[in-house]
Amino acid sequence: MNLGDEFVRALADLDEQKVIEIAKKRIESKEDPFKILEDIRKATEIIGKRFEEGRYFVSDLIMAGEILKQVMELLKPLLGDKKAESRGKVVIGSVEGDVHDIGKNIVIALLEAEGFEVVDLGVDQPPQAFVDAIKQYNPQIVGLSGLLTEAIESMKRTIDAIKEAGLRDRVKIIVGGGRTSEEVKNYTQADEWADDAAVGVKKIKALLGVS
Repeated sequence: MNLGDEFVRALADLDEQKVIEIAKKRIESKEDPFKILEDIRKATEIIGKRFEEGRYFVSDLIMAGEILKQVMELLKPLLGDKKAESRGKVVIGSVEGDVHDIGKNIVIALLEAEGFEVVDLGVDQPPQAFVDAIKQYNPQIVGLSGLLTEAIESMKRTIDAIKEAGLRDRVKIIVGGGRTSEEVKNYTQADEWADDAAVGVKKIKALLGVS
């Protein structure tokens, strides 16, 4: 088994010590950090499936998030830093009923590395929290994150609430997570979707018209 496969298995199994150990080895060997991010995505899909099957619980999702924070701290210096001038403001959060924040945290790290200002609302956020954040922070982009199938309904309710508040034409909305798709984008009436953090950042840049 190669280091990538070992890393995916260790993260999916929530083996904190092994995940950090392998992450450090991969970084020391000058591996492309985006390959590590891709492996994190693979592991989070497994974690999400285990949660939906009832094999993992909320405490396990929180544990996975804590492990990932440590990995992202190791990766951050390799993702570049273009913070001299803000390239745009993004409000992002995991929608109501979803406490999963791994994907969201990767997107935030990548956006900050690209020079974006990011407001992180956290997890399990009701529609009103997004409405209030748009009013308070005046972002160009709103990101709705969720790993679980049930998150799709929460995303739709959130976008409906943003419309009802008369704020829909002020922001571009992207939905993201392992269960999102073109169909989900159309159903929720978002502007974009992504099931991969790096792709999500590219789509956010495209929505803003920046390269």
